[in-house]
Amino acid sequence: MTRLEKLERQIRALTPEEVRKLGEFLDELRADLWDAQIEADVKAGKLDELIAEAKADIAAGRVKPL
Repeated sequence: MTRLEKLERQIRALTPEEVRKLGEFLDELRADLWDAQIEADVKAGKLDELIAEAKADIAAGRVKPL
């Protein structure tokens, strides 16, 4: 049995309140992982082209304020 299968079995044994708290924890973890990935991509220059395009669109007046 894999680690994931063991976790799935343990999760199924949780109370509804524990499942809610686990869900909140996982939401926060996913957000933290996403933030870390974006930060790494920025540092690696992976978003430079998109940033340049956005700045050009703003300078050309092709965007509307929200």
